[in-house]
Amino acid sequence: MTVQKPTERKGAHPQQLGMKSERKPWKKKTPVEVVLEQAEKLKSEIAEMEEEIKAKRKQLQKFEEARKIFETA
Repeated sequence: MTVQKPTERKGAHPQQLGMKSERKPWKKKTPVEVVLEQAEKLKSEIAEMEEEIKAKRKQLQKFEEARKIFETA
């Protein structure tokens, strides 16, 4: 049976291993801050999805044009 050193433990917290943590300190948010943060996150997700839809519409338009060419040939 081998003995593990404290620095070799699996699942140990970085500070327990003597490593410096890169996380910001936890700050309690008010319910208002949470709701506003979630709303902002949704806005950014919607903007990303709208960009994806624009790209897909362009691609669809190209396929429709190609389909017209094949139908006339």
